[in-house]
Amino acid sequence: MNLSIIIPAFNEADYLPSTLDSIQRASEHLRERADVGVGVIVVDNNSTDDTAEIAEAMGATVVGEPVQGIGRARNRGASVAEGDVLVFVDADVTVPVTLLEVVHEVMSDPDCIGGGVDVEYRPRRPAIRLYLRCWRQLARLTGMVQGATQFCRRSAFEAVGGYDENVWIGEDVDFLWSLKKLAKGMGQSVQVVRTPRVVPSTRRFDRLPVWKVLLLTNPLFIALFRRWKAVWVDWYKRPVR
Repeated sequence: MNLSIIIPAFNEADYLPSTLDSIQRASEHLRERADVGVGVIVVDNNSTDDTAEIAEAMGATVVGEPVQGIGRARNRGASVAEGDVLVFVDADVTVPVTLLEVVHEVMSDPDCIGGGVDVEYRPRRPAIRLYLRCWRQLARLTGMVQGATQFCRRSAFEAVGGYDENVWIGEDVDFLWSLKKLAKGMGQSVQVVRTPRVVPSTRRFDRLPVWKVLLLTNPLFIALFRRWKAVWVDWYKRPVR
């Protein structure tokens, strides 16, 4: 089994180094325990900062995707990946050292076609911490996880058609639902890794007013406006630490 780690990145020069460092440690940990290849692909999604240069300097394969959109960037990475298993990691996520080992173990089951990894947000404001804990509990009840880190077999990715390129948010949830539907029809499974959890940055939750966080993460609002780029300008604004 070979893994391809795919990282979509738009102006991620501030966060990408930490993400790549954590992936490198996790890759070395996995290689010490299994005969497996791990390749890292950073998809430069029309960045205007040093994202591509940083990725190249840190040993990642860099490919370009000039049309904005995280779904499109993920699909572009998958199109050049050589691994049997595709692992999609957001560019502002810290990966625990044992995570790739766990993904390898999960995907060693031939009946598993993919899955996702639980997240641990650490926002500054107590109100947002409580809000995200509620979201996490809801996700546990529904068997879903956010798309900070998702994985699947290449064959499953191709079978579901990859990520939706026509929405600006929620493509990760759609993708996991598609994997689950595919698995059910084939008598196979999709697994959620609850331990260890990845740690995404909380830049948006820390920067935006509470009311806007609540609005932009409301499922009804997302369903109504997920295809309108102008609505998500604040959400995808250039990262600020």
